[in-house]
Amino acid sequence: MLVPWELGGNAPFIVFDDADIEKAVEGAIAAKFRNAGQTCVCANRFYVHKDIYRVFSQRFVEEVQKIKVGNGFEQGIKIGPLINSKSVDKVQSLLADALNKGADLLCGGKRHDLGDNFFIPTVLGNVAENSLMLEEEIFGPIAPLVIFDDEDKVIESANNTIYGLAAYFYSENPQRIWRVSEKLEYGMVGINTGLISNEVAPFGGVKQSGLGREGSIYGIDEYLELKYLCQGL
Repeated sequence: MLVPWELGGNAPFIVFDDADIEKAVEGAIAAKFRNAGQTCVCANRFYVHKDIYRVFSQRFVEEVQKIKVGNGFEQGIKIGPLINSKSVDKVQSLLADALNKGADLLCGGKRHDLGDNFFIPTVLGNVAENSLMLEEEIFGPIAPLVIFDDEDKVIESANNTIYGLAAYFYSENPQRIWRVSEKLEYGMVGINTGLISNEVAPFGGVKQSGLGREGSIYGIDEYLELKYLCQGL
């Protein structure tokens, strides 16, 4: 039986010093917090250039604090609960590990009063590279910010994972856009956008993030057998 497999990710979200900060903040919100961070293409690691880190982190926190948590059937609600108590336990464990390694809690960081499975949208600053949440898929509403100052090094950090499903980056430099998009080892790359999934896109990853593609004309290939015909004259 022929089937495509999508096996999760550890998506980096890179904000270069030539990025449009307001667009980057908007994209970061979309890429991180949809479905409370519980999608395979959610941004997992945020790398922000040192020259814009202060401005970006301030604006990002301001917007994150506006996110309304609650019943998804109510108007204006953007985030509901995590899927179960084990998910909350994992989020809290990753959070504690990052804080113990020197991260700054910029907002959130605890369960919501609405119930045990609701977690307040959280942003961490100055997260250490050896933090577990940079290695594992968080699958929750926590955004860890890491400061960088070199393009090659941040690409190396972004690629330093067994996963390769989705990646995101923001830059207004056309040369950098092509250069970085070619170097990122991911099946899907969002350039100046935090939303990449749609029905016409070949959805899938590389490395240990799955086999094959879903969607687009390439998704059909996963269900076909290639036959070679050779006829003599």
